[in-house]
Amino acid sequence: MPVSDGMMKSDKGAPADGPYAVEHQIGYLLRRAHQRATALFQAHIGDPGTTPTQFTSMVKLGERGELSQNHLGRLVGMDKATTQGVVRRLRDRDLIAARPDPDDARRNLLRLTSEGEAMLARLVANGPRVSAETLKPLDAAEQRTLLSLLSRLI
Repeated sequence: MPVSDGMMKSDKGAPADGPYAVEHQIGYLLRRAHQRATALFQAHIGDPGTTPTQFTSMVKLGERGELSQNHLGRLVGMDKATTQGVVRRLRDRDLIAARPDPDDARRNLLRLTSEGEAMLARLVANGPRVSAETLKPLDAAEQRTLLSLLSRLI
């Protein structure tokens, strides 16, 4: 079947031999899928002021209790600057609190506040809906395959 740039597609939708098309490259497709997932997250998570990265950070703090900022960043897959921004915004909203680490004065330990715990409980209840909406175009077997393959890439 023809593609808009005049290329032919194979039976599986991948481009056949032909010129480079960014629309068929993994980075482009992952970025577009991420944009869609983020939009669906914002529409369904239950708090328009919480980003996916903030939510994931709160989930990890909820699972682990207290964590250093660096450890939280590693668990969530954030660089130092992103971690600092996420932590600052969550602290500004009184969703997490920090205290000096008694074993290392250079480090702060982060934890959810009671407001953060309540917010997390409300948002986590919406998590399955976000995932279901994101994966909705795929059948159950395709969903399992996609999640398995993406897990292998990280």
